[in-house]
This record gives sequence, C-alpha cells and structure tokens, in this order.
Amino acid sequence: MINHRALRHGCLVIFVAILCIGFGSIANQEPTLGQSSASKNIIVAMTTSIEDSGLLDDLVPAIEKKTGYRLKKVAVGTGQALALAEKGEVDALFVNSPKAERKVLAGGAVINRHLVMHNDFVIVGPDADKAKIRGKKNAVEAFSLIAKNQALFVSRGDDSGTNKLEKDLWKQANITPSGSWYQQTGSGMGETLQIANQKLGYTLADRATYIFQQKNLSLPILVQGDKKLLNLYHVMEVNPKKFPRVNSAGAKAFINFVLSPEGQTIIAAHGKKEFKQPLFYVDAGKTEKDYGF
Repeated sequence: MINHRALRHGCLVIFVAILCIGFGSIANQEPTLGQSSASKNIIVAMTTSIEDSGLLDDLVPAIEKKTGYRLKKVAVGTGQALALAEKGEVDALFVNSPKAERKVLAGGAVINRHLVMHNDFVIVGPDADKAKIRGKKNAVEAFSLIAKNQALFVSRGDDSGTNKLEKDLWKQANITPSGSWYQQTGSGMGETLQIANQKLGYTLADRATYIFQQKNLSLPILVQGDKKLLNLYHVMEVNPKKFPRVNSAGAKAFINFVLSPEGQTIIAAHGKKEFKQPLFYVDAGKTEKDYGF
C-alpha cells in the first residue's frame, strides 16, 4: 500500500532542496547589466579609447582599493554607452562626445556630469600622403583633400565620440563619404588604427591611443592642432530616480575618485614614464566653457 503521508513528505524535501540549489546558483552569478544595485560592483560604460590607451590599468586598481567597489567596465563607443545609460543598464559613464552627452543629460537619463580630462584628436595616414594633407592646420580642409583624391580613409563606424566627430567634419566639408576609398571597421580605436596601418589608409584617432600603440604603427601624424580636434572626457551618473536599480552609491564613489586629487594625479601621470609625455590632461573643476564651448 502506498504511504501517501511519506510520499508527500518526500516530495516536500525534494522541492525545498531544489529551491535551495536555485537560490545558491543565483547568489553565485556574476552581476549583469542593470543588476548592480545593492552590490559591490560599479558598472561603468566607457569609450574604448580609455581602455585602448592603457589608462584603465592605472585607474582600476586605485579605484577599487579606495572605494571598496569592483569596477566592471563596458568598453564601447560613446553612442552605445549613452544608449545603455538611457536604458538604465549601467551605473555610470566615462565618455567623450559632449554634444551627444548634453542630449542625454537633458532627457534626464544621467545626472552629475563633470569634465575629467582632455587630449586631442589627430589625423594619421601613410607617409606617402596621397591626399597631400601633411601640415594642414584645418581638419575640414584635410578631409576635403582626402575625399578629392579618393585616398583610403578607415572610419571606426561605431557611433563613438571619434566617429561622431569624424561625421561632423565630413558634414562641415559638405561631403558624404562613400565608395571603395571609404571603409568602416565597426571597431574600437585600437583595432581601427591597426586596420588603417595594414591598409596604409588615413584615419582619425585620439592622441592617447595613437601614442600607446605607436610602436606598432607606421602611420605618422599628418594633421593636428585644430581647435575642432579637442577631445573632452566627462563622467556622469545614471539617474537613480529614473532607474532605481542602479548602484547610485557606487557611481558617486567612482565619479568622486576620478575627480579627486588622487584620481587626477593618476590620470596626469599616465604615459609620462613610458612615453615621456602625458596621454591626458586633467580638468577637475573646469567645464566646457573653459575651452570655448
């Protein structure tokens, strides 16, 4: 005869065991995007140039030691980083496209925006310089000459801050680039530089990533110094009132650190020992207005 009471007891034990195993698995999972609230992880979406220039190698250990949080980076183009913020899938941003940033700020997805540092963009290309842009002081003129000569141009094509500036320069030159001379990688700055180098093409690059990878490149800097090529980097916090699940405390700790004297000293020193020059110039306390924007 079946003992129904024993059977029910056995099923209950198995059910509780399954629940315990399930909760244990959830507890051991790594946090995913948009799930960092009440955790010791800060999810920061940042432009790839911050990683490709080696700055993270200096910053991350110091941030984690000082704040007690683990920094989880999402290295993507600025456009993608801003899109993640608008979905509440990250806690903070470290990006470099002021015009696009201001739109997201106005929309209420981010708050607490601060200028951290700057460097500049450069136009690099083959030493033969088919487009004859070497030494030009006007980036728009240089782009016009590249298009006129149909000299190979390698674009990031990833909606990054670099790509946004590139598209703006083409627009100012009244050019819609197309054809075999214009190629898009859909990749970060480091990989795009390598592809341009392999194909002996021109590209727009942030100076920090270029210097960091220069030993592996044969492309010289051909155009620099135009005010249009200034590269400003801001941090900002994803708005916890709009996205309650974000780690607001962690985001604040991250922002406070990179703006602190300790954080600014680390940024200012990056590159000096290896390259005899800083890769970034610090800007805590300044705004875009200090640079005429």
